[in-house]
Amino acid sequence: MQETEAILNARREVEICNACRYCEGFCAVFPALELRREFSGGDLSYLANLCHNCRGCYYACQYSPPHEWGINIPRTMAEVRAESYEEYAWPPGAAKLFERNGVVVALAVAASIALVLIVAMAIGSPGAFFSARPMQPGAFYSVLPLLTMQIVGIASFGFALVALWMGARNFWKDAGPTEKVGVTALGIAAWDVLTLKNLGGNGNGCNDNSEAFSMRRRHLHHAMFYGFMLCFASTCSGFFFHAFLGWHAPYSLFSLPVVLGTVGGVLMTVGTVGLFVMKLTDDPLPNARRLLAGDVAMLLLLAMVAVTGLLLLAVRSTGAMPLTMAIHLGFVLALFVVLPYSKMVHGVYRSAALLRRAVERNMKPLGGE
Repeated sequence: MQETEAILNARREVEICNACRYCEGFCAVFPALELRREFSGGDLSYLANLCHNCRGCYYACQYSPPHEWGINIPRTMAEVRAESYEEYAWPPGAAKLFERNGVVVALAVAASIALVLIVAMAIGSPGAFFSARPMQPGAFYSVLPLLTMQIVGIASFGFALVALWMGARNFWKDAGPTEKVGVTALGIAAWDVLTLKNLGGNGNGCNDNSEAFSMRRRHLHHAMFYGFMLCFASTCSGFFFHAFLGWHAPYSLFSLPVVLGTVGGVLMTVGTVGLFVMKLTDDPLPNARRLLAGDVAMLLLLAMVAVTGLLLLAVRSTGAMPLTMAIHLGFVLALFVVLPYSKMVHGVYRSAALLRRAVERNMKPLGGE
């Protein structure tokens, strides 16, 4: 990481925290911090991505504002995280997409929806586009050919995966050398990721808006994450049905793809809308408010992917199906396009940070005896 103002401020704050150690049992950040005596930019990037923004340290700290030292670890770590997204973005020129991320996401959504609508309407006549389709196998493919959807989907999602992998590699390399990753460390990290242990506050939850504890953030993140994974599983099962069993969409309401997609869509909607409301009502002091636009834009994009998917299920036998399907696919395409250049990258870097933390749990303090 480059020596920016955010890095310099983060180094100042964590050095004070390392001397104080009042918060050493609060989350994974402070035990990892205590292993170090000096903090490089890579160390600070690692600690920032390890932070889950639970804010317990902010409300417990005797040096937080209005103290003259102004220790505000949640906000400081958020600033460093945002800079790490730019630093590790691949290809390097894509870093600029994080500077005004809310605008980038909005433009990607508008362009993707317009593109899908133009292609869909160009395939058939406008009158046919707005007419109802019989509920029979292959009805969806009369709006957009299956091959077209497969090529665009695989190309955009595949590029996103490559870009995310390269970013994670850059993050891991910048954090410095570590011991070999073993099966035990992988298991610990996977458990921490899947349970969001660090949003649990040792069973009490996070300090979302005050010194009071709450599990809202953890539950809403679970709803969003597992809803997304169920929707992905729905797509995979639909592909299996089509490619290996010869069953073509649309499927019955009680089929595996529809059930998985419906439950996943509902969970995604609940999670994203709930987190959106929290973004607007939480205490602004421990937050980096300049990052709010990008965070909100991504939450709304995920919400619209889920809502338009559920709406497509509701209108699939009506004349609104072609338009709804085109809009839904536009939102999905926008999600794939901005995936490596939006707040969504935090899931990859945070998972890598948790893996690194699992590896170094038994290490002695760096630079110590």
